[in-house]
Amino acid sequence: MDVLSQLLLFIVAFAANAASALAGGGAGLLQLPAIIFLGLPFPVALATHKVATVALGLGAGGRHFRERLLEKPFVLLMLLAGLPGVVLGARLVVGVPQRSAELALGGLTVALALYSALRPQLGQHWRPRHRDVPGYLIGAVPLFLCGMLNGSLTSGSGLFVTLWLVRWFGLDYKRAVAHTMVMVGLFWNGTGALTLGLVSEIHWPWLPVLIAGSLLGGYVGAHWGIARGSGFIKRVFEVVTLLVGLKLLLG
Repeated sequence: MDVLSQLLLFIVAFAANAASALAGGGAGLLQLPAIIFLGLPFPVALATHKVATVALGLGAGGRHFRERLLEKPFVLLMLLAGLPGVVLGARLVVGVPQRSAELALGGLTVALALYSALRPQLGQHWRPRHRDVPGYLIGAVPLFLCGMLNGSLTSGSGLFVTLWLVRWFGLDYKRAVAHTMVMVGLFWNGTGALTLGLVSEIHWPWLPVLIAGSLLGGYVGAHWGIARGSGFIKRVFEVVTLLVGLKLLLG
């Protein structure tokens, strides 16, 4: 890869991961197409993208840890419910009709954006609910399904997780995005990258540039979100979610 291509890849990685750290997901909207455009086949591009997004979790997570926004029950729940789904989704990705899955996911993702936009007060305040055993068990099911999406498809799973934490458990957007960035960005994506690396191929020469852009973008995006608060994060979430949904629908 020449210097110009490396610079382009860094800029795309920085922009994609900064927006993702703000919205709680969606890094694949820009980063994965750029990797494919520069010459990698889809399975290799997906595995390489997953490895790079672990740096997003490190960058954003490092900033969120300083704010002490993470709640231990959700950390444990997202590990126990999400990681098995990630492994299953990554192992099934080869047999999934990719276009059909993207169309279905695109429609749901657009619906997420509209749902949030039509509820101005959603996620603006921390109002804990469903913090009992039945609530956690019910809440674990969508997290498992989001884990499968994370392992098998390119973009959008973090956005679903963010909105689910807001809607079901009563987190505000700032706290929900913090959990998504740390648990999905670091642990889910790390598990998905490892699983995809075993069944596919990772293009290692491109990773230093992607990791640098993801790490810096994740930190900067998390810092902006913390500084601006849940109202700003909500608006960015809706824009990114709508763009991700349209991208999946249009191909």
